[in-house]
Amino acid sequence: MTSLDKPTTTDTDQDAQASKEVTEAALFEAFGGVRGMVETVLPGLLFVTIFTINKDLHLSAIAALAVSLVLVAVRLVRRDTVKHAFSGVFGVAFGVVFAMMTGNAKDFYLPGMLYTLGLALAYIITTLAGVPLIGLMLGPVFKENLSWRTRNPGRKKAYAKASWAWGLILLGKCAILFPMYWWADTTKFGWVLVALKIPPFLLAVYLTWFFLSKAPPPIDVFAEMEAEEEAEKARKAAAAQQPEA
Repeated sequence: MTSLDKPTTTDTDQDAQASKEVTEAALFEAFGGVRGMVETVLPGLLFVTIFTINKDLHLSAIAALAVSLVLVAVRLVRRDTVKHAFSGVFGVAFGVVFAMMTGNAKDFYLPGMLYTLGLALAYIITTLAGVPLIGLMLGPVFKENLSWRTRNPGRKKAYAKASWAWGLILLGKCAILFPMYWWADTTKFGWVLVALKIPPFLLAVYLTWFFLSKAPPPIDVFAEMEAEEEAEKARKAAAAQQPEA
C-alpha cells in the first residue's frame, strides 16, 4: 500500500475525536463515573438485601445509612469530590426518616422516587423554557457557562435533546415505580427499584454523550476572559510607554 492509498486523518476528524474525548471526560466528572454509580446503588441494595433476609426495618435502615456515611468518610480521607456521596447520604437519611415514621419499609424509597419525578419535570420544563437543565449543569464543566444560549445554537439544540432524553427516561422510570409502590410487596418493589438504578442512568448518559459529541465545540468563556485581561494589560502597558506630548 502506497502513502496515497493509506487513509489520512483530517483536522476535522481530529477535532471531532477531541470533542468526543472532552465530552466523555466532562460527563464522567459531572455524573461521578463508576464510583458515583456504586455510591448511588449500594445503600438501597444493602437495605433490600437485609430486609429480604430478616424483614427488620430498623436494621436495614441503619445499615443503609451507615454504608452511606462510610462512603463519604472514604472520600474525605482520600480528599476526593464528595458531592455524589453527600447527595447519597441525604437521600438515604430522608428515606430512613420516612420509613421510621410510617413503619412501612417501602417508604424508605419514597423520597428518592419523589426526587426522580421532580427532576424529570425539571428537565422537561426548563427545556420548554429555552434553558435546558442539562446545559445549566454541564455548562460550567465545559467552561462555557451560559454562552451556549445565545452564541452556540448547535450546542443549545444538543442540550435540549439531552434534557428531553433525561426527562422522558426518568418519567418512564416513575411510570413503573409509582404503581408498584402501591401494589407490590416491599421485597419485590425494592429489588425492581435497585434494578432500575443503573440502566436508565446509563442510557441517559449515553444519549447525552451522543448528542453533545455531534454538537459544535463549547466556547471557553474562561479562556476568552483571560485573553481579554491579557489584552487589557498589554494596552495599558503600551499606553504607559508612550511619551507624553
